[in-house]
Order: sequence, then C-alpha cells, then structure tokens
Amino acid sequence: MDNFKMIAKTMYGFEPILAKELLSLGAMDIKEGTRNVSFYGDLGFMYKANLCLRTAIKILKPYRSFRINSEEELYKNIYALPWEEFMGVDDSLAIDATVHSEIFTHSQYISLKTKDAIVDRFRDKFGKRPDVDLDFPTLRLNVHIEKNFCNVSFDSSGQSLHKRGYKTATNIAPINEVLAAGMLLHSGWDGQSDFLDPMCGSGTILIEAAMIACNIPPNLNRKEFAFEKWKDWDEALFEQIENSVLKKVREFHFSIKGYDKAPSAVHKAIDNIENANLSEFIKVERQDFFESKKEGERHLHMVFNPPYGERLDIDMPVFYKAIGDTLKQGYPDTDAWFITSNLEAIKHVGLRPSRKIQLYNGALESKLLKYQIYSGTKKRKRM
Repeated sequence: MDNFKMIAKTMYGFEPILAKELLSLGAMDIKEGTRNVSFYGDLGFMYKANLCLRTAIKILKPYRSFRINSEEELYKNIYALPWEEFMGVDDSLAIDATVHSEIFTHSQYISLKTKDAIVDRFRDKFGKRPDVDLDFPTLRLNVHIEKNFCNVSFDSSGQSLHKRGYKTATNIAPINEVLAAGMLLHSGWDGQSDFLDPMCGSGTILIEAAMIACNIPPNLNRKEFAFEKWKDWDEALFEQIENSVLKKVREFHFSIKGYDKAPSAVHKAIDNIENANLSEFIKVERQDFFESKKEGERHLHMVFNPPYGERLDIDMPVFYKAIGDTLKQGYPDTDAWFITSNLEAIKHVGLRPSRKIQLYNGALESKLLKYQIYSGTKKRKRM
C-alpha cells in the first residue's frame, strides 16, 4: 500500500507530544509545525492515527496546493479539480476553512466560494448538484489559506477527535479531552503509580488517565470517522487495525481516583466512566479536596483542572492558597500538576513550581504547573 502525506492538527503546546505519539505508532518523516505535525503513512496508518492519537484534533490528507490572488482564482482552481472521483451527485459535502491572509479575510466566505465551485462543476457536468451537510457529509474538506497559498485537504476524521464518544454528561466549561490527554502526557503519566484528580468534574481527566494507563485507543468509542464514507473505505483493513491495537492493551495495577464536592459532578463522572467501560479502573467519591489527605504510602501522581473565576464565584487568592496548603500538609511524595488561566492567582499557592508549560484552554492562555511535594523536607529527601 502506498504511503502519502498526512497532517495531524493539535492544540498549541502539544506538537512535541503528538510527534512522539506518531513515532511510537510507526509514522515516517515526522515534522512539527505550529498546532500541527506532518507525517507519512499508508491507508491503514490513517485509520490507526484516527483511532490511537490522544493529542490530535484532526487527521488531514492533503490533496492540492496552489497560489491564488483573488476569490476568482480560488473558484477556478477548485472548479478544475475532478471532484466526481471522490463523490457523486447524490452525496453531500462540508467545507471547513481557515484563513491567515491580508487578501482573504473571511473564512466563511472562502467555504462558500469553495462549495460554489464544486457544486457548479457537478451541475455543469451532470445537471444535478450534491447537497451540503454540515454534520455527516460524504466528503469533508479542509481549505487552509496562508497569505496567497491555498491548501486543500480531505478531512479523514469528521467531527473533532476530542469527541471520543464517552461523554454524555458535562459540567459548566468541561475540559476538552485532547487538552486533558496532552496535560497527562506532559506530566509524564504512564500508569506506573496511583493517580488522583481531586477536582474531577465530569471525569474527563480520570478517563483519559485510565486509557493511557491501560494503553486503550482513545477513539475506540467513536460512532464514526469521515473516512468511512470515502470511496476507498476498507472495512476489513479497519477491523484488522482495530484488532491489532486492542492486542496492545495492558494491565493496570494501581488506583485511579477522583474527588469532587458537588454530588451532581460525581454522578456525571460515574456515568461517563461507565460509558467509557472503565468502571473497574476508576473510583469517584464525593470529597472536598481541602479536607482530604493522601491515602496510603505509595507515590501519587495528581493532575487536575481547578475552577476559574469565570465559572464560579470564588475568592481566587484564598482558593489557590488552600491548594498549596492542602498539598503541603496532606500530600507527601506527590507530583501535583494543574492547569490555570489565572496567572495572578499562582502567586498565592505558596509553593515554587518545578515546571511551567504554556498551553491554551480554549482561547485562554494558561499554564500547566508542576509542584513536587516531598516526604519530609527536600534536604532529607536528597540524603
């Protein structure tokens, strides 16, 4: 089977993590970009990338690139391409556009112009045009314009890959699954210790942590990928890939726990964990982190997403001081990681972070912080 170029889109700060994931899956010629990583593989690898990549949002298959200086040139170039090779008149399409250009400023207009060119070609050739279906099209295209350079790609994923298929219940501003997985991988979580999310909300970090620990493909629960509607869809090959990755699932010998003080959050987390078929690995309790202490003597790995000021009416300096005090007093021998967009509040934790990684939570510039809590004093630990 022939290899071809693909582009995995991701969130800012996860490019090295995604490149590492691709390398471990067997991708070739991996190159990091900004919010994307390009690589080469065959059709089976495209299926595998969609199933297995934890920090990818989309897997695109580039189709054509050309220079354009006007909307008319975009239209002519798109119209000239043999779209009938990929879809029929009774099929449907959707176009996503991103634009970074002074010539072209509206991504929606670019989507519209691209759609017009494709449907006009069908109408002129066959007297009938395909429909637009924004949710479940036969063919989803990605048009990316950088200055005066246009890249047209087939979107093999369909809905964003953060939509894993397990989350039916959410809280206010739930954390994105790709962001959760990327934070866990940045933190070095590998399933070789006990794990706690002390503010677990609807359970996303817990579920992603269990899937990493057991090496379960993150998109196993998805109902469909866009490539299933392509003309070269090979169901037997997909099943072969799925079976091969399932054989790599591993046992987990530690505990994964979540706390939340809101009963509604606990119920939602339990529902989502059940949907992900991970109830045997994860336990969730109603518990206020600030009144808790570490259970047992073993090393603990902690990753969490504390509430922001936008979500709850809380006194941020007091809240962040309480995080620091609880970690210091109740959680010896713990690596604690959390993400925050409230960069001012970090000063009130009262501990020095050993690592700071810049990320974005949606549009919010954020920091992923690591606090190492030692058993006894730091000095004694080193002796």
